[in-house]
Amino acid sequence: MRAASVADWRELARRRLPHIFFEYIDGGSYAEETLRRNVADLEAIALRQRVMRDMSTLDLSVTTLGQTLAMPVGLAPVGMAGMYARRGEAQAARAAAAAGVPFALSTVGVCSIEEVAATGAPPWFQLYMLKDRGFMRDLLARAQEAGSPVLLFTVDLPTPGSRYRDVRSGFTGSGPLEAALAQLRDGVTHPAWTWDVFVNGRPHTLGNVEAAVTQKGRVTDFLSWIARNFDKSVTWKDIEFVRDVWKGPIVMKGVLDADDARDAVNAGADGVIVSNHGGRQLDGVASAISALPRIADAVGGDIEVFMDGGVRSGLDVLKALALGARACFVGRPWAWALGGGGEAGVARMLATLRSELTVAMILTGCANARDAGRELLDLTHSPLR
Repeated sequence: MRAASVADWRELARRRLPHIFFEYIDGGSYAEETLRRNVADLEAIALRQRVMRDMSTLDLSVTTLGQTLAMPVGLAPVGMAGMYARRGEAQAARAAAAAGVPFALSTVGVCSIEEVAATGAPPWFQLYMLKDRGFMRDLLARAQEAGSPVLLFTVDLPTPGSRYRDVRSGFTGSGPLEAALAQLRDGVTHPAWTWDVFVNGRPHTLGNVEAAVTQKGRVTDFLSWIARNFDKSVTWKDIEFVRDVWKGPIVMKGVLDADDARDAVNAGADGVIVSNHGGRQLDGVASAISALPRIADAVGGDIEVFMDGGVRSGLDVLKALALGARACFVGRPWAWALGGGGEAGVARMLATLRSELTVAMILTGCANARDAGRELLDLTHSPLR
């Protein structure tokens, strides 16, 4: 199958990846109500078609945090992408750089910040608040030394959400022998992945935290270390520590409430990402797109507002821009494209988003992405009216 859409990349990833890794990418927390809501609420918003306007000149670029993006899209941090394709974070970073958009590296990426920066495009860097502040200080110093221009500070993960799919697949909650047998079975039934990733994609560690983890039998040992070190006592006051160490822009990722967005402004954040962690944390909460307008209205004049969650097309990107986002970050779409087609897959997925956004802008009469506003939407046919 030749992929024509994000949904096609999901299917290709499902075919190529071992079951445990596809389910890890694809799943959400608990009954996955929020995961479904993220997508459904975006689909339910109607664009307002306009005609007979001179659309011969389009500008998809946006400027944010001192950078100009070729289109208002970025690759969100995705954990363990190096298990979806050989040295996957580096491959995705190269595709993003070629498309002129930012790549955000997860703390729990297989590739380290140094390896990704060596591609020639230092990534935006994502970090959690961890109990070991000394480790955090060292990791932030590494990111700055590597030239990372922006810190994405994840604030919606003081503890991991319960993801039933990971238990059912055997990714979590299984013993070493059971996990080894499941991995062997997956490897035999997915030979292309086995050759690309299992054989040639080593080391299978999390490069940013490897030095701090003593037990390193499986990649899940690293995730367990991270989970044990999430700091449940964190408050906005702790951002002072991050600001003391990190001298560049800080964007708070995982804000879903307007009051929290105002607190982010007061804490000195340069931006927020309106997000529910892709439906992977607290199930049953609002979709990202439904929370976006309230947050944009509350703080959009003070800091940059981004969004992630449920974006599956360039049309979705335009809807988010119209509701107040400066740009959208996509997670699953690039992970699926990486799993289904490597660097070339990510490049093609980004080209598809750009093409879809171009068509949507022309047919709504929006010549400049920076000017997108609510006049592009038909709110009489919208759950947001």
